Amino acid sequence: MLLKGNRLILLGIIMFIVQTISAQTTRPLTTQYSNGVDANAQQYDSQGRPLPKKTKGQDSLQRRDRFADSITIYYRYYDSTRTQTLDSSINNFYTRFHIPFTNNSISNLGSASKSLLFSPILKPGWDAGFHQFDTYKFTIENTKFFQTTRPYTELGYMLGSKAEQLINFVHTQNRKSKFNFSFEYRFNISPGLYRLQNAIHNNLRFTSHYQSDNKRYEAFFVLISNKHAVSENGGLDTLDKLKEASLSGPYDVTTRLGFATPFSGNPFNTTVNTGNTYRESIFLYRHQYDFGQRDSLVTDSATYQIFYPRFRIQHTLQISSNEYLYKDLYALDKGYKKYYNFTIPAPAIANNHDTVSFKEKWSNLKNELALITFPDKNNQSQFAKVGAGLQNLKVIGNDSLIRRTFYNIYLLGEYRNRSKNNVYDIEANGQLYLSGLNAGDYTAYISFKRQLSKTIGTLQLGFQNTNRTTSFIYDALTSFPVIRHQPFKKENSSHIFGVYENPKLAFKLTGDYYLVNNYAYSDSFFTVNQYATLFNVLHIGAEKMFKVARHLNFYSEAHIQQVTGNAPVHVPFLLIRNRLAFEGNFYTNLFLSTGIEFRYYTNYKADNYSPFTGQFFYQNNFTTSNLPDINLFFNFRIKSFKCFFRLENLNTFNTSTGSFNNYNLNAQQYPGEGLWTRLGIWWNFVN
Repeated sequence: MLLKGNRLILLGIIMFIVQTISAQTTRPLTTQYSNGVDANAQQYDSQGRPLPKKTKGQDSLQRRDRFADSITIYYRYYDSTRTQTLDSSINNFYTRFHIPFTNNSISNLGSASKSLLFSPILKPGWDAGFHQFDTYKFTIENTKFFQTTRPYTELGYMLGSKAEQLINFVHTQNRKSKFNFSFEYRFNISPGLYRLQNAIHNNLRFTSHYQSDNKRYEAFFVLISNKHAVSENGGLDTLDKLKEASLSGPYDVTTRLGFATPFSGNPFNTTVNTGNTYRESIFLYRHQYDFGQRDSLVTDSATYQIFYPRFRIQHTLQISSNEYLYKDLYALDKGYKKYYNFTIPAPAIANNHDTVSFKEKWSNLKNELALITFPDKNNQSQFAKVGAGLQNLKVIGNDSLIRRTFYNIYLLGEYRNRSKNNVYDIEANGQLYLSGLNAGDYTAYISFKRQLSKTIGTLQLGFQNTNRTTSFIYDALTSFPVIRHQPFKKENSSHIFGVYENPKLAFKLTGDYYLVNNYAYSDSFFTVNQYATLFNVLHIGAEKMFKVARHLNFYSEAHIQQVTGNAPVHVPFLLIRNRLAFEGNFYTNLFLSTGIEFRYYTNYKADNYSPFTGQFFYQNNFTTSNLPDINLFFNFRIKSFKCFFRLENLNTFNTSTGSFNNYNLNAQQYPGEGLWTRLGIWWNFVN
């Protein structure tokens, strides 16, 4: 009752804030509703109204009136030349939520998560092998480098059932036109619906970008910290008790791991007695010096100096630390042998010590030197790059008893050419490991994208082939209790893909064809195997928006997958998500999107999960039989304030009991959530 009262108070505060900001005069925000748009393209304010285009030769960061009540902000992803703008749309909750709808968690938000779509690792070189929390991480690849005319801040807060919370904070500003820094923090906690499911994820990222006044020297800095503390219950002891009337709730059902404790909704309780604690720290510094040609631009009022890079020397230093720990403080009290066929090590029994733990800590130092040339001085998105790198690795095993060092020497090359008018975009890159731990690994990638016409849309075709050493968790040297059936060979994967987009028709079609040989996989809680036979996987996806009425839109997204032969891969044949939304612009500043959402995937033999090794593993004993997920949503935006409200899992209503306890199963012994509410607000400020 207290929790419900707090939610009513929070809702009242939010409504007061909405009324307050609707009466304020706010600064218009230059945003774009679709990503991948060049900075010179049409830009819009926070209400979606088109802004006047800048005249040729303007430098908005240098000559904009700093007292003007507006902001221009854009960003580029790390190692990308494509300018993108902020997304202010509200019709898709998953643009704000960091778990895509194509993923399934084993139960609550924060627990181990896996994509329903086939997605093999297509990256050569060292890989520790723990990926069940990847969707909750900050990474170098999804790091944004901003440019903004004014300090910009975004605050996000989401409150869900059972004290589930998500806090998101982003701040960026330019100290000068050529120096920007940004800070991003995300905190995600979920005590869960069942015992021993509390999950806490802390993510922090700091970036800065500097360019000298003469534009010859440029530097990029990234600091990332990820911490995942997730309790593991090993699944419910029995599913039959879930619907018993004698239960006060699903929290009363016994679990296979851990020691039962009273339910606690305390968001500051980060204790993990049974489960996984992973830590990651990344420091990256990339700097470069350009040789090129000077020029000048003369206007009516001033002369501006211009510099065209023609040759670049680039150095990248990356230092990272990764720690993976599984521990169970009450191992002797649970049935490791009964449920998992695992014998607790003799020293623990002899010392009457309940704790079982497995641990690896990796240190990774990478130095990379590259030379880059720009054939066309007027197109900085066309360049050729060659380079080499040295990687030093060190691993410390259980209780520092095992220490090993490795190294890698690799070559790299890249060519990009995006035309100035954005008609075509070519990208080709490759990497080859010459010697060391991953000698013989390589990847080759090529992609060609062309705009067929403004009416027909764009078409992208590509190919990638990757030869890689299997993840270290599959290696005999790992400190985790993994048993290999045989020595492993290198895994080889080929990926042929195509994407067709037609913005005018609001339509997108994708296709993926995978050829995989020597596929490495887990086949039980503690064993791993390799499938030596070549197999293929076909995936076709389509997205379309249908205009039903003036303010009524229907959004549909569908994915079809097919695996050939007897490959140890199980994926749903069909995955669809449909949304019927009433939306539009009302009362000048109010943007509304409300309706119903359906997600459904066909029955399949979903992978089971091993909390001890952090692996989803192939199994043939359990097949899902789930109802479609049905959710209601109510989203709105008033100027810079956005609100998302969701009532999820209406499909769990049980007509025989009158309760929402007809749970879907996401994995064997892992039921999903019942009726769930989420209320989130995102509010951006311009200083």
